[in-house]
Amino acid sequence: MSKYTNEINRRRTFAIISHPDAGKTTLTEKFLLYGGAINLAGSVKGKATARHAVSDWMEIEKERGISVTSSVLQFEYDGYCINILDTPGHQDFSEDTYRTLMAADSAVMVIDASKGVEAQTRKLFKVCGMRGIPIFTFINKLDRDANDTFDLLDDIEKELGIATCPVNWPIGSGKEFQGVYDREKHCVISYSDTEKGTKEGVATEIPIEDEVQLRKLIGDAAADKLLSEIELLDGASAEFDLAAVRAGKLTPVCFGSALTNFGVEIFLKHFLNMTTPPLPRLSDIGLIDPAEKEFSAFVFKIQANMNKAHRDRIAFMRICSGKFDASMEVRHVQGNKVMRLSQPQQIMADERKILSEAYAGDIIGVFDPGIFSIGDTLCMPKEKFSYEGIPTFAPEHFARVRQMDTMKRKQFVKGIEQIAQEGAIQIFQEMTAGLEEVIVGVVGVLQFDVLKYRLENEYNVEIRLENLPYEHIRWIENKEEVNVEKLIGTSDMKKVKDMKGNPLLLFVNSWSIGMTLERNKGLVLAEFSRN
Repeated sequence: MSKYTNEINRRRTFAIISHPDAGKTTLTEKFLLYGGAINLAGSVKGKATARHAVSDWMEIEKERGISVTSSVLQFEYDGYCINILDTPGHQDFSEDTYRTLMAADSAVMVIDASKGVEAQTRKLFKVCGMRGIPIFTFINKLDRDANDTFDLLDDIEKELGIATCPVNWPIGSGKEFQGVYDREKHCVISYSDTEKGTKEGVATEIPIEDEVQLRKLIGDAAADKLLSEIELLDGASAEFDLAAVRAGKLTPVCFGSALTNFGVEIFLKHFLNMTTPPLPRLSDIGLIDPAEKEFSAFVFKIQANMNKAHRDRIAFMRICSGKFDASMEVRHVQGNKVMRLSQPQQIMADERKILSEAYAGDIIGVFDPGIFSIGDTLCMPKEKFSYEGIPTFAPEHFARVRQMDTMKRKQFVKGIEQIAQEGAIQIFQEMTAGLEEVIVGVVGVLQFDVLKYRLENEYNVEIRLENLPYEHIRWIENKEEVNVEKLIGTSDMKKVKDMKGNPLLLFVNSWSIGMTLERNKGLVLAEFSRN
């Protein structure tokens, strides 16, 4: 397998996470600009005539200016082949972000310099912590007035419980922003407000020892402040430790402005030096080494109707080992079928490129005729192993869905099933009823809007949503050992089944769960679905 090692070692696969509006999509675009993947970056929230962000492709995203699905973008830079997974920033789509992080080897955390760590950053960071993946921080929007730099670092350390190591240091902010001090090079890189959609302009570099030139460039007050901060920083900040970074215990921090494109390439270069090529992944037969094993992959995302004209459905896979060849046969482990993957492609937002080959670390999209599920493993025909599963989050909001036009029954069933298979929503049925009584569960209420919008726009079906009071859901772990029909529950409990026919219980109050367990000796309830 050593013949693929060079290609695999060139790969860097990371996710970008942030609170909404921290500038994540703008940063993604600037990365693509450096890789030559795009020639002009489009402002995310520009006028109606402006280009939309390249990573936002769904109509509702363009209308609202938020990312609701994860996009996959690939580009070449400085000998590296980089795969970026752009994630939704909004907390109502955190489940999609969690699945995407399962496919990444590291994460770039974008923080707004005027706001510091926000609620959603905390939640996403927890998810990174669950996986123990390295986190690299880009503190953005220095072209606006920012919080005190030491306070920002303190905020990250206290709120997220991770040590920080500044790679560079900002000189002022807003109108006073003059550039950054590079701690490794011991020099000041001056700020140049370049055109927003083009690459970085020419920056002046002055060694920190050249105090005369430094004062001439940034002024006495800024120079005095910078020199005293550097002294403090060198004495107080954590030592750079690559092993701690890769273990997710220390986050390197860079400062800049994605909008004006200052500090983005500096960050990208530091990031590529510190991050790792694809790492071994855990399976039921142990760790799978990316270079030593033939092709294997797992499905982390399914998206229907990316191409409205074709009404297609794409399964996104992270290649974990070896080389993928479009002509090869592979085993779909869960379906126990040997097959060729149809229309393998790389997807840059809504643009596609048919692939003939790809390597460990790459993300590919393949046509899905409805056979794949999130978490499925693919490997060589003679192999048979599974990567660790991706848990299904427990929904927190529920609504009954009714279609307005009963003549459109077929489109309604197809639409709701396809959207559910993507993992954005979960659908349940009454124990006795068919699909005419559908209950939808979501992690965040904004998912209801997306469901309504997509059913209307992609399947031409109008629905009415009736909110239900349930807030807690439990899967019945030992369904073979209990008679679900005879379970004695509480007045606020409802029995339903999921798409696979598994029985579940919905509750309005959390105390009802304990009461139901007391009344039904031997009953085992779980917060996650494991199948």
